[in-house]
Amino acid sequence: MHFGVSMFPTDYAIRPDELARALEERGFESLWVPEHTHIPASRRSPWPGGPNLPKEYWHTYDPFVALTAAAAATTRLRIATGICLIVERDPITTAKEVATLDRLSNGRFIFGIGGGWNAEEMENHGTPFKKRWRVLRERVLAMKEIWTKEEAEYHGEYVSFDRIWAHPKPLQKPHPPILMGGDGPTTFDRVVEFCDGWMPIGFRAPGVVDKIPTLKAAAAKAGRDPKSISVSLFGVKPDRATVDRLEGAGVDRLVFMAPSDTREKVLPLLDAYAAVSR
Repeated sequence: MHFGVSMFPTDYAIRPDELARALEERGFESLWVPEHTHIPASRRSPWPGGPNLPKEYWHTYDPFVALTAAAAATTRLRIATGICLIVERDPITTAKEVATLDRLSNGRFIFGIGGGWNAEEMENHGTPFKKRWRVLRERVLAMKEIWTKEEAEYHGEYVSFDRIWAHPKPLQKPHPPILMGGDGPTTFDRVVEFCDGWMPIGFRAPGVVDKIPTLKAAAAKAGRDPKSISVSLFGVKPDRATVDRLEGAGVDRLVFMAPSDTREKVLPLLDAYAAVSR
């Protein structure tokens, strides 16, 4: 079982490099950061977490810049997006950012991705909400071509380019692990087709855990080794009984949540999480 911590890095929170060092010192496997380029002021899309959207959603740093700072401050800690909003990103540019970060971190990057929940946010980037999953699929498949081919090309409905040269290539082969967020009716289709793991929200842990055998069976049916697909849970209750139960159910990684707050508030919380994870 691996243990990580996720936080919205902001200018009023502990710095990502200091947070990363603190996690590595305490024996954590990974640091995870989310992404929102902005939040539309209309606030039409309801936040799944409740009526009041926390301000860190529109204050968070760019994930690749924050994770570069974290990688430079550590030597063993894995760095990860949780999640990167592929539907708001150019795939050629993102492929280069992923490969660059994987190289500069000596192969420590984990690429957590998802479709997002804010329709207006993604529409500001040109992606219609109802087409987000089709857009995501093509962008991921196109990035895989870029990462693994010297002369890559891709032609789909939403992504299309003739042969290109694009370096660097990721240090991890064939590319950093891709983990799919979400827990919808077609999530497992995406995980099995083009991802390396499933990354649902952990406060729904009982229902999520019950679905792990279904995921593994879907992988086997598609000709994939079920063991090649990991399961990472976000936001699980940090107590030993929960950890033991989830590990026994086949969960590979637990990611605890830290507030976007000062070092005085965050470091004691990391100590408590570390005690649970030992």
